[in-house]
Amino acid sequence: MSVVSSITVKVPATTANLGPGFDCIGVALKLYNEFKFTILDTDELIIKVSGLEAPKLQTDENNLLYQAFVKLYQYIQQTPPGVKIEIKLGVPLARGLGSSATAIVGGLVAANGLAGSPLSEFQVMELAIAMEGHPDNVVPALLGGCRLAATSHKGWEICDIPWHRDIIPVVAIPNFELSTLEARQVLPTEISRADAIFNISHLGLLLRGLATNREEWLRAALQDKLHQPYRQALIPGYDTVNLAAIAAGAYGMVISGAGPTLLALVDKSIVKSVEAEMSSAWMEIGVGSIVRSIFPDTQGANIVYN
Repeated sequence: MSVVSSITVKVPATTANLGPGFDCIGVALKLYNEFKFTILDTDELIIKVSGLEAPKLQTDENNLLYQAFVKLYQYIQQTPPGVKIEIKLGVPLARGLGSSATAIVGGLVAANGLAGSPLSEFQVMELAIAMEGHPDNVVPALLGGCRLAATSHKGWEICDIPWHRDIIPVVAIPNFELSTLEARQVLPTEISRADAIFNISHLGLLLRGLATNREEWLRAALQDKLHQPYRQALIPGYDTVNLAAIAAGAYGMVISGAGPTLLALVDKSIVKSVEAEMSSAWMEIGVGSIVRSIFPDTQGANIVYN
């Protein structure tokens, strides 16, 4: 087998939870971060970053992408090589679109490829979940599509969720950040039986709604009682944007991941009107945003051996 000295990994953004699927469901989106790894003859670490938010990324051993790279080498009990990493940012940071998941998946996949692929895709996925702490972003980032993850006696079971081609995600990305840690700190440590039943039933309805594009099912299914009621207060203008999306015909609006990006699910026939109304709603209260439709990505992490 020939030695690989350079590899490029392109990893999609993700949106997690989709309302009632807290920490267990997510979908990959056609928005990408790209990472090129080149092995050096020395033990040096060089990290170069390009993209609008490049100055925000660390370029030393604390970089999450590099930490994931090292993690895999440690797992296979090898010393990580010196490496030059070139990062092209396309996924906004700290906006609830899985930027950290792209780094974790990108680093693990690149290291596995450069090491000769000693781990299976499933093993790489398990490492990614362990690093992230939950599967909802890293699983679709690695595998593509809409994925439901559940624990089993074997570790993890991953289910591919059918997504009707006429359902289009519209993301409203505001010009402010919200850390996942902050968004988790507002969540209660316990919930009622009634709230648990509510989310179980609505997640089941969501899965059928995504497969069928049945309007009444999707309008009901996107409701949640585990995380969104507590996180809404962290997102200025949430109610205003939500009302605008619904009035424009969206099935519903949810918080993308931990936020602050808001996600509407929309029939393809009214995408432009929903985009316009969500953008205007935030603009009215002085919040700048980028609002656009982004189709689901079905491929996941894409590897190119250079």
